[in-house]
Amino acid sequence: MDTLFLRPVLLAISCSALVSLPADAQVQAQGTEASPNQSHTQLKKVAADFLQQMASNQPGEVKISVNEVDSRLNLAACQDMTAFLPPGSKPWGKLSVGVRCNTPKTWQIYLQAQVQVTSDYYVAAKALQNGQVLNLDDLSKVRGEVSSLPAGIIMSPEQAIGKSLSMSLASGSLLRMDILKSPVVVQQGQTVRIVSQGPGFQVATEGQSLSNSADGQTAKARTNSGQTVSGIARAGGIIEVNY
Repeated sequence: MDTLFLRPVLLAISCSALVSLPADAQVQAQGTEASPNQSHTQLKKVAADFLQQMASNQPGEVKISVNEVDSRLNLAACQDMTAFLPPGSKPWGKLSVGVRCNTPKTWQIYLQAQVQVTSDYYVAAKALQNGQVLNLDDLSKVRGEVSSLPAGIIMSPEQAIGKSLSMSLASGSLLRMDILKSPVVVQQGQTVRIVSQGPGFQVATEGQSLSNSADGQTAKARTNSGQTVSGIARAGGIIEVNY
């Protein structure tokens, strides 16, 4: 008799336990089925690793910092991320670096970063005149952050020695490639040696230069037979014509 009396009570307790699941537990159970979000830490690492690789060919010391990702940003977890620089961007200084997800869902964001490069570069050791041909005594080596300097700075003496200035410089002025001119090796009106060469043959003849050209620049000449040819100027009054 006692056993029969307890069965409905136990049944009622079991039913009550099934429907008394707290509301937050129901939300938590549903949340386990949602797609996980992309880790912001991993986003920063992908961007930083990419910038480190880009800066690996830069001489000197490199320091990279990537700004924190906006905490409100929720992106689907990515299995294949690619970092990139927007077209026309230089790989140092303050910049934006893109991170693109390729799979399983596609998305793309930009992170702010800074790449600081500290290295040796060269300035004018004294006042230099327009047209002056530079030698080692005209150069002075300094060390500093080059990521904030204009493009084309001189970072080795070989880039400047033997070239002439296109403007005058005060002592300590920054030396740049765009203010240097290579020496002329072929002058207009000069008698030149025209060397025509190709697979299995080489023919040399004389002619007259039609332009002033530095080593490696395109030069034109007229052969003794009156033919106009175009080639590459070389030291010693030579124009190479390659076929």
